[in-house]
Amino acid sequence: MVAIVPLQFGIPGGMELAVILLIAILLFGANKIPQLARSTGQAMGEFKRGREEIEKEIGDLTGGSDSDSQKEDSKKDSKKESKD
Repeated sequence: MVAIVPLQFGIPGGMELAVILLIAILLFGANKIPQLARSTGQAMGEFKRGREEIEKEIGDLTGGSDSDSQKEDSKKDSKKESKD
């Protein structure tokens, strides 16, 4: 009988992160790493804003009442009720 062992992919541990960091420094140089991280963060922010804008437009077109402000208001109301 053959036992199937699942591969354990996931978040890399300490040694794996050290190897990845070393490879990144060798490829890009120590001076470029902060610039790459900054530009990656800016790109992720732009993507998030674009996604939220599209979701809002779709909600407006479909007449959806699940806007973020209404969700936040309902959360606040439920917190107030739970305190009372």
